[in-house]
Amino acid sequence: APMMDCKNALVEAKGDMEQAIVLLRKRGMAVAAKKAARTTSEGSVAQYIHAGGKIGVLVEVNCESDFVARTDDFKELVHDIAMHIAASDPKFIRKEDVTPEAFEKEKDIYRAQAAATGKPANVVEKIVEGKMGKFYEEVCLYEQPFIKDQTISIAQLIASKIGKLGENIAVRRYARFKVGDLGQ
Repeated sequence: APMMDCKNALVEAKGDMEQAIVLLRKRGMAVAAKKAARTTSEGSVAQYIHAGGKIGVLVEVNCESDFVARTDDFKELVHDIAMHIAASDPKFIRKEDVTPEAFEKEKDIYRAQAAATGKPANVVEKIVEGKMGKFYEEVCLYEQPFIKDQTISIAQLIASKIGKLGENIAVRRYARFKVGDLGQ
């Protein structure tokens, strides 16, 4: 974050460094929310080949200007996202990208599992809702905990870069290759 923002956050937090960091992260999320509707037509395509050459990823991450796409912060973000995809193998980018068929299939499985416990219907629905949240966290890139820092999600990582760089940033697409994988 810019130096004056850091200073203001420290003043607001009365010198408490941890509280100041929380304030800066919240402000970064607010900036990201404001910029979410802006068009991202520039960006970068990056690759990541995992050690041993058994897993490779191509990822396209977009931003608003070529200037930001050339910054070290943006390049680092794109590399980190590619590395994360190699490690975690997400199936979708966002919750909204989950197909209705995949959603219903998982929901039916979780509903059957919860019903088998013999709990009342309202409790079963709450269990299913909780398990669907976990499902999104497993299969949606933006919902997954970042492999380098499990305390933040990929969406939060991107939001922090949006706050720092001042432009909307979005993962557009990716392809993950694994030796011997049939690529369902």
